[in-house]
Amino acid sequence: MIEDTATRPLLGPPPVRHWPALDIVGTEFDPVLAELMREGPVSRVQLPHGEGWAWLVTRYDDVKAVTNDPRFTRAPVVDRQVTRLAPHFKPKRGSLAFADQPEHNRLRSAVAPAFTLRGVELLRSRAQDTLNEMVDELLADGPPADLTARILEPFPIAVVSEVMGVPAADRERMSAWTRQIVSSSGGAEASARAKDGMYGWFAEAIRSRYGSTEEDVISLLGAAVGRGDISEEEAIGLVGPLQIGGEAVTANTGQMLFLLLTRPGLLERLRAEPDVRPRAIDELLRYIPHRTAVGLARIAQEDVEIHGVRISAGDAVYVSYLAANRDPEVFPDPERIDFDRTPNPHVAFGHGPHYCMGGLLARMQTELLIDTLVDRLPGLRLAVPPQEVPWRRSTLIRGPEALPVAW
Repeated sequence: MIEDTATRPLLGPPPVRHWPALDIVGTEFDPVLAELMREGPVSRVQLPHGEGWAWLVTRYDDVKAVTNDPRFTRAPVVDRQVTRLAPHFKPKRGSLAFADQPEHNRLRSAVAPAFTLRGVELLRSRAQDTLNEMVDELLADGPPADLTARILEPFPIAVVSEVMGVPAADRERMSAWTRQIVSSSGGAEASARAKDGMYGWFAEAIRSRYGSTEEDVISLLGAAVGRGDISEEEAIGLVGPLQIGGEAVTANTGQMLFLLLTRPGLLERLRAEPDVRPRAIDELLRYIPHRTAVGLARIAQEDVEIHGVRISAGDAVYVSYLAANRDPEVFPDPERIDFDRTPNPHVAFGHGPHYCMGGLLARMQTELLIDTLVDRLPGLRLAVPPQEVPWRRSTLIRGPEALPVAW
């Protein structure tokens, strides 16, 4: 609850809690975040990298309020070493993630046509054909198989690359760059090399499409630069995070399938009641811990009070969408996966101006993956005990590294 600072007495600041980078196996909720949620709606945290501490907001209503409040801005973060999870932090100028209004709308409009409901639905049939071919090959080769390597990774790469306009010959290289960028292993140098490679490729591609009339993202950006609507630096800053977003679909669907394969009752219900699947996907999106710790900070532009705690101008503030999705005031019995939960106003794709631009695309891919795998692999099961499924280590996006299955 964001209030006028004169309406109630201010409380003393909470202690600063150290929040280490935890390599959590499985879909377990971050225990440090769970403790912070129990301690109160507003906390102070220190993450493994960067400088100082930051506020953390965890209640659903407060998360929505902060993300929609222009007094909390992203742009100043670019020039500060805010306490953070990632060891390396070098955002591109022009990045949509760090733009505030009105710049945010100007940049977003350059690529918005590729992510409209109409545009995503036009892609659905081609995406389904691509997925069917991959499943055909999987079935022909027979079990066991690593579902991540065979389906969950190549399918989102193919879909997002088509949306972006990345030729088939360059998709594996683009995927390798993406994996290195979202990993916190390898250090800053490895991440920097991957970013240089990816952004260098995109710079050349954008320059080659200045007069394009196509509707893939690179062509839209090339045309926008050609018209003078945005700069080349802004176009390059826009395109990288959109490409990297495909990696989240791999991790998220991997977590969803792990949950379904370790809770047979849930999987059986999806088989028996296809009509429940849209609600089930919303509930799984709400439940899964789709990232490690928190994402990008905001900076308070003036003194603001939240629940009697004064956040001063210049302070860094994080919100936790993971915590908001477990707020018992909004989601009764939040630790239970309930396919009948309605309404389900989860914030898995964010909220406010920085709501995930690729949310519709990610949702469409998730629907296709769940529907197709449930229907075409009726005997789908883990090929190893759950505790032997390997999980990503030292990464910003949580998910299984491999998902060994049989059918």
